[in-house]
This record gives sequence, structure tokens and C-alpha cells, in this order.
Amino acid sequence: MVIPVHDVNPVRRTPYVTYALIAANFLVFLFMPGLSGSVAGQSDLAQLCHLQAFLDHYAAVPRELIHHQMPHLVPTGEVAAGPHGAACLAAPPDYDKSPPLSVLTAMFLHGGWLHLLGNMLFLYIFGNNIEDRLGHVRFTLFYLVCGYAAAYGYALVNESSGDPLIGASGAIAGVLGAYLVLYPRARVWVLVPFLIFLPLRLPAWMVLGFWFVLQAVYSSGSGVSEAGTVAYVAHVVGFLVGMALAWPLRPGTPPPPEPHRLLFGRQARHTW
Repeated sequence: MVIPVHDVNPVRRTPYVTYALIAANFLVFLFMPGLSGSVAGQSDLAQLCHLQAFLDHYAAVPRELIHHQMPHLVPTGEVAAGPHGAACLAAPPDYDKSPPLSVLTAMFLHGGWLHLLGNMLFLYIFGNNIEDRLGHVRFTLFYLVCGYAAAYGYALVNESSGDPLIGASGAIAGVLGAYLVLYPRARVWVLVPFLIFLPLRLPAWMVLGFWFVLQAVYSSGSGVSEAGTVAYVAHVVGFLVGMALAWPLRPGTPPPPEPHRLLFGRQARHTW
């Protein structure tokens, strides 16, 4: 994978919603029990039990989204002694969970620093131009629609799954799809890992098109050993929905600065 670091596509207004989404995702992550537990020095099992209880409450679960089948027993966050040693204590839930609302809360949860930083990098680079084109309110609605479509699309394909679905990548995939439709010729600076990180300036259609092809291939289980650990189907659905929503806006979208040629090596560094 190439790593995008900057796009050459100026905006006319400050992307307040994009910045607010990035800040909200970081704040939520800092207060997630998995991170706070490690800082407080809790045992691994206690931290895991607390995190499981948190995710069961706030993450989106395909079985709940499609069939509204709520579990009879959920982790409480406590550790109890069992016949085979210590384990997470389960009990009937003491809360009412709304599956549709869980999609919204799940969009602000991440499984680790790499998960969070990767998502926020893509949102920071490509979200500002989509917000600039749509406006603050319409961009907020667009982001939520793509996130919900991605979550429910994934749930339809995995309707019997009880595994929690978290992350903003479905909504951000919609942003990438819209960017590909509206600004296919925009120049994007990327780092390509080839012995060293080689800086290249590539057109957006190449960067985002390659990203989408990888997600589509991975969603079929090809090329990855554990495709189920990442919701590639949600990425594909979010991307396609973003493209569809942005398509009517193509005629009135001003073009970005045109790329003249691909730059690499010393040429790329001179204009970095």
C-alpha cells in the first residue's frame, strides 16, 4: 500500500466538521477502557473484560442490526473465578441497547493506535475537499449516511455474526469514493515503501482506485490470511455509496490543479 501524506487541492473554507470528527475520534479513543486500563496498570484479563463489556454495549453487532437478536448474557467487565480459572463474568444486560444507534457510536471507536491513525490520516487528507464541495451540514449528513450504509452492508453479508464492528473506515471510505468522483485528477503526494519510503506525486484516481481494488480483493478473502478481522466489505460498500452520492455533483465541481506528469526521486523532493 502507498501512504498518502498530502493532496494538491486547495479549499475555499475551513473544514470545521472534518477537524471536529478527527478530534472526537481521538478523544473517544483516549477514554476507551482498553487504553485507560493499560495506563492504570490493570491486569490484562481485567482490561480485556472491561473492553469486552464496553464494546458489547457501544459497538455495532451484525446479528443485532439485522435480526435484533440481543444476547441474553453479556460481559459485565468484572473478572470471576471459573472451573478453568479466571474468566470474564457474564450476566443479563442491565441496559437497553438500540442497534441503529450503536452504528453511530461504533463509528467513533477504534481497536488500536494504528487503526485510529490510519483512518484519521485519510480523513484529514481527503475530507477537507469533500466538505468544501458539500458544505458543513451536507458533509456531516454525507459522512453519517456512508457510515450507516457501510455498517448495514457489512451486516447483511455477515448477518449471523456476533463480533463487534467498530471504526470510522466505512464513513471515510465514502469520502474516498466521493473524492475519486469529484477530483480524479488531483495530485496526491504518497510514500511508497520500496527499500526506503519513496515520495511520489500521483493522480487521485490511481491512489484511490488502487485502494478500492485492494479492498474489493480482500473482501473476497483473497490475499489475506484473516479477512474476517477487518471489515473490507464495509469499506467497499461505503466507497460505492460515496461515489453514488457525489456523482450528481460532478458537473459543477471546479477542477483541481492539473498534474502534468508523475514525479519521483530527486524531482519529487525538490518540490516537496
